[in-house]
Amino acid sequence: MRIAVAGKGGAGKTTISATIARLTARAGRRVIAIDADANPNLAVALGFDPQIAACLRPIPPVLVSRRLGGPGLTTSMDQVLADFALPGPDGLHLLGMGAPEHANEGCLCSAHAVVSAVLEDLAREPESVVVVDMEASPEHLSRGTIRHADVVCLVAEPYYRSLETVRRMAALATELPVARVVVIANKLRSPDDAEAVAEFCDRHGLPLVGRVPWGDGVAAADRARAAVVDCPGTEEVVEAIAETCTTIGATTPGDQRACRPQSAVKSCRLSGDGAR
Repeated sequence: MRIAVAGKGGAGKTTISATIARLTARAGRRVIAIDADANPNLAVALGFDPQIAACLRPIPPVLVSRRLGGPGLTTSMDQVLADFALPGPDGLHLLGMGAPEHANEGCLCSAHAVVSAVLEDLAREPESVVVVDMEASPEHLSRGTIRHADVVCLVAEPYYRSLETVRRMAALATELPVARVVVIANKLRSPDDAEAVAEFCDRHGLPLVGRVPWGDGVAAADRARAAVVDCPGTEEVVEAIAETCTTIGATTPGDQRACRPQSAVKSCRLSGDGAR
């Protein structure tokens, strides 16, 4: 299963992506997380030490060739994972799209081709769950970078600009051969917030698959450079995202107990002093 997560900048897509990846891996699935943002932050959100995260090497464009249906890899997925993936918490693996090293370098066409090729080749591994954290731009959609995704999750905050971004992205996503385009409501502070997103989804014919409450613990996890699933005060947020994992098919209802071991709280407390 290949899951792409998109939304307006600041909507929480990296937090959602990282938490889906961690919970799915914790449930026993083989998870490959892809940071497809030119300003990468997924590694730390997954729980990698920042120094280790800095070691992530992007897949070089030389391993991608043009073929019928779009770009594809010239080597096996196993070799790509062995050479470029960082092994992470709960047994997941992280791949990176690549980011500009200098100003005035030009477009990121080759980086987008890499992500597209990886997603296409991962279709041959149906037992794997792939989670792609997209950048806050419609470029992944206009380029068709994620046309091989099985589901596109659009993260929406309960205010106009975020919802309008979701509307525009949904219109583009439905033009791709993607089986499902769904919405995850995030940072909900009240029933009115939840109702606003639900009304929007109903009006535009978009399935609302998740309702994630606001959690002060999420910001605390970011300050501690830790994963949300490893921190105290995030239990309601993690529970809501765990239910979303089941709704989109990344996990089953029987997996949810395994998703939240008590040892997670201790991990964040140890790192919350900024030692990480």
